[in-house]
Amino acid sequence: MTTEHRAHFDFTIAFANGGGMNGEGFRLDLPSPDMSSAEIGRLLVAHLGLALVSEVRLDDLRIVEEAHRGSRGVDTRAPEIARRVIDLSHPIEEGLITYPGLPAPTITSYLTRRDSQSKYAPGTEFAMDVITMIGNTGTYLDAPFHRYAEGADLAALDLDTLVDLPAEVFHLRDAWSAGGRGIGSATLADRDLRGTAVLLDTGWSRNFGTPAYAAGAPFLTEDGARFLVDAGVRLVGIDSLNIDDTESGGERPAHSILLTAGVHVVEHLTNLDAVPARGARFTAAPPAVRAFGTFPVRAFAVVGQR
Repeated sequence: MTTEHRAHFDFTIAFANGGGMNGEGFRLDLPSPDMSSAEIGRLLVAHLGLALVSEVRLDDLRIVEEAHRGSRGVDTRAPEIARRVIDLSHPIEEGLITYPGLPAPTITSYLTRRDSQSKYAPGTEFAMDVITMIGNTGTYLDAPFHRYAEGADLAALDLDTLVDLPAEVFHLRDAWSAGGRGIGSATLADRDLRGTAVLLDTGWSRNFGTPAYAAGAPFLTEDGARFLVDAGVRLVGIDSLNIDDTESGGERPAHSILLTAGVHVVEHLTNLDAVPARGARFTAAPPAVRAFGTFPVRAFAVVGQR
């Protein structure tokens, strides 16, 4: 994976028509670690979308190795990147607990390899197994039918809204120092998101399969969900326990708002830190099951060109 760099600095900006602004502890993606202070200042102006700037001063400038976060107006894409497929799904196995209180999958044999030897030519054998599981197992997708009786089921979903979507990844692993868990519109407002899969990298997947996964998980707020619908996204994914806050009572505003608008929800993603903030393509397609609202997917991102 290509080493990425960001600039850390304080800044003072003056405007040609009067006034100014200051920032402390600012961080900005860099396309190259060998940039001058003046070049970084111009990137800052582009990122903030400012006009009529007369002067930019950077103080305490440091350039560090750090994963990009998707700074607006900063083109950090490498011109030639070898194609990689990044698996974003948790493997499913017997006994897996995905969501506390829901049953774990069981796997039993329908036809063993030994028994199959009597059915086929010598040297030919097969295994056939039966898996029993709730749809909410592993990394799964929610269709509108999951929330609404008249909503589209898994078989009714348009593959064009599930396959090869441009991915906008919000890397938020360092965003919880203040103790807040909700991801609102202000966190998501710096990009053009129309037609994309918005993936929320909170780092919570590190707790998957442990008791710690169930408490204190990050989530998308009602305000954040409304913003994403208005922005025209096609899919929202998160590497957390739930897209909603499961500790606030029985309300599920994010599910309700997104699925009403036909925006797909993918929960329990993993490995999102390996996906760049922008430039990847995302796929998460479930089987076409009628009268079913949620099912595991093999979610993955493709980066670069073959």
